[in-house]
Amino acid sequence: MLVLSSVIFAASCNQTYTSGPNRNQTEAPAVPDPIDPIRLELIKNALVMISDNMMVSVLRTSRSTLVKANMDFSASICDADGSMVGQGLALPGHLGATMPALKGCLDYFGDDIAPGDIFANNDPYAGGSHLNDIFMFKPVFKDGERICFLGLILHHTDLAGRVAGGQAADSNEIFEEGLRIPPSKIYQAGKRNDTLFRIIEHNTRVPDTVLGDVRAQIAALNAGAAEIEKLVDLYGAIELKKYMSALIDYTERLVRSCIRDLPDGEAEFTDYNDDDGVGGGPVKLHVKLTVKGDEIVADFTGTSPQKGGALHTNYWFTASLTYAALRAVMPPDTPNNAGFYRPITVIAPEGSWVNPRFPAALGARGQGGYRVRTLVSGALAMLLPGRMPACPGGNEFGLSVTGLTPERRRFLHVEFHNMTGRGGGPDADGQDGGPYWLGNLSNTPVEVIEAENPLLIEEYGFLPDTGGPGKYRGGLGVVRQYRLLNETATVQQRADRHLYPCWGLFGGKPGALSKSYFIRDGKREESPAKFVRPMKKGEVFRSEMAGSGGYGDPFERDPAAVAEDVRQEKMSIAHAEREYGVAVDPDTLTLDRQRTTMLRQNAGRAR
Repeated sequence: MLVLSSVIFAASCNQTYTSGPNRNQTEAPAVPDPIDPIRLELIKNALVMISDNMMVSVLRTSRSTLVKANMDFSASICDADGSMVGQGLALPGHLGATMPALKGCLDYFGDDIAPGDIFANNDPYAGGSHLNDIFMFKPVFKDGERICFLGLILHHTDLAGRVAGGQAADSNEIFEEGLRIPPSKIYQAGKRNDTLFRIIEHNTRVPDTVLGDVRAQIAALNAGAAEIEKLVDLYGAIELKKYMSALIDYTERLVRSCIRDLPDGEAEFTDYNDDDGVGGGPVKLHVKLTVKGDEIVADFTGTSPQKGGALHTNYWFTASLTYAALRAVMPPDTPNNAGFYRPITVIAPEGSWVNPRFPAALGARGQGGYRVRTLVSGALAMLLPGRMPACPGGNEFGLSVTGLTPERRRFLHVEFHNMTGRGGGPDADGQDGGPYWLGNLSNTPVEVIEAENPLLIEEYGFLPDTGGPGKYRGGLGVVRQYRLLNETATVQQRADRHLYPCWGLFGGKPGALSKSYFIRDGKREESPAKFVRPMKKGEVFRSEMAGSGGYGDPFERDPAAVAEDVRQEKMSIAHAEREYGVAVDPDTLTLDRQRTTMLRQNAGRAR
């Protein structure tokens, strides 16, 4: 059984800075240098700004739609020992992903770290996430002293493997999934590693796109390094490093204080993945969340053992998603750094679905990660009733469509759909089309998809009657419908919630299930949630994404709010009557109060 306490990564931050020479044990204890809270705040904001600026640099220089439009990347800064001190406005699911990947590099290279080096690592068994996510780290030196590391994780469109895009759920070993880069130097002492560049170039179906994104990643790291050097010039190396350590310690104190304000207790929660990607299932995920004093333990004992398929979440990703879920109940201005992890322990049995043994496949681990996130959030809802919303909607959609045009040009569309609504909450409806609470991904515009690929998006919008009924309704599901304009293509979908809906809370009902199907020769052909299938010109693929869960008894919902949903075509008249006991006049689309009273009285007697 593997247990993570962030002390593994952050213990080096617990040093005390003293003034004057070292003293022996008979002398009075040294007094730490005082920390100026204003300077601490300034340095904290500077580090976050540098991380954000690296992300802006990536956006402006990258090549792939996945990065430019979908924004699947994150930036952070770690101290000289590898503990994170700041993170940009990035993906919450990457909150705890940086340090393990950097640790893999530090474990391998040891003291062989020099100015001008840039490390690359995408190996899930050396701290990475999955093969499409290449982590890069650049150490920053000043006058020979290592100040910090800059980090960028970026999802690359394609790194070989048996299925284009790297998201196939039906791979059984990591060797099927593509190019595995162990901790390596992509730049050594300022010189480019042409061998590694050529290996990447020859192991992708879209080299111009992938190498363009690699160069954007490197350019952003170099830009960030220049900004760190300015901070060193302003504050000095010793002072800057002291405040980095103080920032981590401050965050730990803040988080421990927040945990002490939570009620002590235990809560267990179980959720299910439809399947494992290769026909086995369902997959049971279970967590016991314990809050005691100023610490939290998340124990995933009871989760299904690892299976076939590529949906497993490796230990580091499981921990990262747990942190992201717990971050949601902390004050919004809590810094994102190693101090956040110190009071949190994550237990995941080795060989389980959330901590598989080598050589388990992990390419589609993003979909499994959504389930980890909803699982921990469900346990939090039990511990903190009245604070957490119901389960968000969506089918954890990941799609790739690829083929060759008549001119033998490769097209590859990779898309992750994140705008699939939030669950109903304690005092408000779930936001329709709001971003999912695991990622912070952006919508990929229809116009961009159609301009870059032989695809026609025939429908993109909300699905009526899909939000989970409740006093506060869940967000609506979303539909994407694609028509192929090329002669042939291969379509791969990674999705879920075809069998197990997004749960409601405290009397709220689940959202509608997902559905996926093809339309071939005018006939509808149902498809599973996860597949790799051929497609021909003129054929249509349609993905209907699950609705979010509702919160509270639907019959406590304001009838006027139900009538307004009908007027806005968010639900049908029949759905309003069946699920809410609300009658709406079909001609005027206004509330029929008399008939509503009768419906609710009859429903109350039936209950």
